[in-house]
Amino acid sequence: MEKSLRIKGAESVLNLEPNSSIAIGYHALFGSHDDLMLLEIDEKLLPDILHERVALRGQPDEDSVLCTPSKTYAIKFVGNSNSPFLIPPSGQFPICENPQDFDGEVHGFAPVIKVAPGNMELVEVAPKLDKLKLLLSKNPYGYEDVLEMDFMEDVEKNKARLYSWDDLVGRVQASDEELRNGLWALSAVEIDGFWRIVDEKYMDMILRMLLHNSVLNDWSLDALQEDDVVSVLVSDGFPEKLASHCLHVYGSKVDGDVGRSCVWRLDESRVCVHFARQILSTGKQKMETFMAEWLQRIPGGMQISFEMLEGEVLTEKLGVETWVYSFSVSSLPLTPAERFNMLFRERSKWEWKDLQPYIRDLKVPGLSSEGLLLKYTRRSQPTLDADPVFSSR
Repeated sequence: MEKSLRIKGAESVLNLEPNSSIAIGYHALFGSHDDLMLLEIDEKLLPDILHERVALRGQPDEDSVLCTPSKTYAIKFVGNSNSPFLIPPSGQFPICENPQDFDGEVHGFAPVIKVAPGNMELVEVAPKLDKLKLLLSKNPYGYEDVLEMDFMEDVEKNKARLYSWDDLVGRVQASDEELRNGLWALSAVEIDGFWRIVDEKYMDMILRMLLHNSVLNDWSLDALQEDDVVSVLVSDGFPEKLASHCLHVYGSKVDGDVGRSCVWRLDESRVCVHFARQILSTGKQKMETFMAEWLQRIPGGMQISFEMLEGEVLTEKLGVETWVYSFSVSSLPLTPAERFNMLFRERSKWEWKDLQPYIRDLKVPGLSSEGLLLKYTRRSQPTLDADPVFSSR
């Protein structure tokens, strides 16, 4: 009697009725199949996977990460104590049917193509945006770039050291949303298809000219017409893109547009912090000297407050004098271990009121600020009513 053999795929196992069975055997192409891996994912990621909204990112010398449109995941291999069988869907691979391998009548046969030693799992991680800062900081946009526009040969040479959006996607391990947020945090701007950080001295020139023009044209710093501001700055020799960028860096849009021109208000804190940075760029100063010069530098109508400088400056006592110097959170690494290492190199002990501005921007999935402190610091408190002090663990 001829044996009956019906080849079935993974769906036959998935849909197996209770109290029923199916024969399992080796596929004709059974082997190690290193290109086939099991991936365990959270159900909330399934739509992104099925609709191909994910990408693997990383350079050859880096461990790859999987990115959805908004998050980044490390890929870890986890070994299995059991031996999962991988059975392909029907028709995915050609099968050599050999009924003689089975005794009796076999109504269903599911072929195993591989035994999986383990599976990959995804663990959400922080994007590696320090690399973004490193790449863009190598070639900031400055006054020299404006001069080079007249010399096409210099422009072409410079482009070899610049990065488009696609270049950054290929080099930085971050989701698209995280990458855009990283560019925004760096106040980067896209110029001629390339993302650039603008040199601080050049931004200072543009801001000073904007403030100068506001006095000449009797503009209110709380209601700046974008078209007017940009037009005048362009006539002063600044590129239109950079003139508009200045408003984005130091201002915020006022609710409601007037006609087609956006209305902007200069942000008091951002403008004041900018001039404080300029003053302290030459080195530390006595507190009284710094405050007097800072007050003199800011535009009329704005008020300074030392609280504006949280995360920007530190103070130290030298005898009876208090000195202030620049120590900006924006210059510190985004990796927690490296961040705390630099903080404790600057000071061996930190009071919480001083430390908090330098760690509140750290975002580690699954780890709170308290968890970061437990992991990287030692807390001491001489008395119950004393402020806690943190030192290196």
